[in-house]
Amino acid sequence: MTDRLPHEKGFHVSWDQIHRDSRALAWRLDGQGPDAGQWRGLVAITRGGMAPAMIVARELDIRTVDTISVKSYHHQAQGEAQVLKAPNAEMMGPDGEGILVVDDLVDSGKTLELVRQMYPKAHFATVYAKPKGRAQVDTFITEVSQDTWIFFPWDMALQYVEPYRGKD
Repeated sequence: MTDRLPHEKGFHVSWDQIHRDSRALAWRLDGQGPDAGQWRGLVAITRGGMAPAMIVARELDIRTVDTISVKSYHHQAQGEAQVLKAPNAEMMGPDGEGILVVDDLVDSGKTLELVRQMYPKAHFATVYAKPKGRAQVDTFITEVSQDTWIFFPWDMALQYVEPYRGKD
């Protein structure tokens, strides 16, 4: 069998793995902020960036945390990115300088491109990166191929799967 269904080239991420990879991201970002190595605040890109952002904020002792909600996916089809909710304007300042923006994944880069236009001096970090979007991210942990679908633990449920070679 040579043809694969989209879900068959999947990268399944467990809660343990996202926790380890998010901590590794925090360690990579430690001391990299513009204020004597510190970050002024952190913005999570909802919804996928919320779990990694929580872990990064904890590890780096960042207490000022906000979110930006950008919708670009409609189920598994990507469309035009649009901001549904922006972070606190006073915290962000005119250009996001000193702010760490965290997401789970950069895929095509459309979401980060939109947020980067809004906050060009912010630092963009993701746990996972695909080649098309990699230029939009400043720091990431793991690169995966463009044709790999990442299954995050918040998108999955445990269920029975039939054996590959039959039912006995």
